[in-house]
Amino acid sequence: MNNLGIEGLGTDRPDLAVGGARVSAVPDATPIVYVVDDDISVRESLEALIRHAGWHPEVFASAQDFLSQPPAPCPSCLVLDVTLPDLNGLDLQQRVAAERADMPIIFITGYGDVPMTVRAMKAGAMEFLTKPFGDDVLLEAIRSALGRSEGAFGQVSELRRLQDRYATLSGREREVMALVVSGLMNKQVGGSLGISEITVKAHRGRVMRKMQAGSFADLVNIAAKLRIPN
Repeated sequence: MNNLGIEGLGTDRPDLAVGGARVSAVPDATPIVYVVDDDISVRESLEALIRHAGWHPEVFASAQDFLSQPPAPCPSCLVLDVTLPDLNGLDLQQRVAAERADMPIIFITGYGDVPMTVRAMKAGAMEFLTKPFGDDVLLEAIRSALGRSEGAFGQVSELRRLQDRYATLSGREREVMALVVSGLMNKQVGGSLGISEITVKAHRGRVMRKMQAGSFADLVNIAAKLRIPN
């Protein structure tokens, strides 16, 4: 097994060259492993290793090249060199944390030290690997990172679905939902809004259907996820 990826494997593929990086076409639902490293031999080695493992690699020569690429709508992680020609890896980590919070980071470096490692880990890095390292070590780190990203991405996707459903509610239905999940009875909701109890029941039924809530408890949980004020 090689260190730092499978060096020497062929990379003759019809990929698109963008800013010194080859960017592959990727299906939306397939996890992506981004690589940012200014060493072309490292990029090609890791690209081949990641592809061979069954993931979709996208490689970049600099932090700016990576940041110019819009986030893909799927789980992902970032394999990141610390020393880069423009924005260094630790500074890029801060940008990723602010803009792409569901993307875990695995640092790789040939010049690591304890303070650097501590800074990266405190900022949320999944791993900090010092070159040379075994392929299996990196692959296991990527596997763990993608697992975390899939969980975070799933939560974001669920929230978006709930927001889309909530957007279909009328203004009155939103008022009824907010009062109902706050614990008021139908009669109390009607009194608060100046409408009949029968009308409240009708609105409540539509809210349940539109929000796809199977029970009152489901509706309360949905309201909590959407942070609907009482």
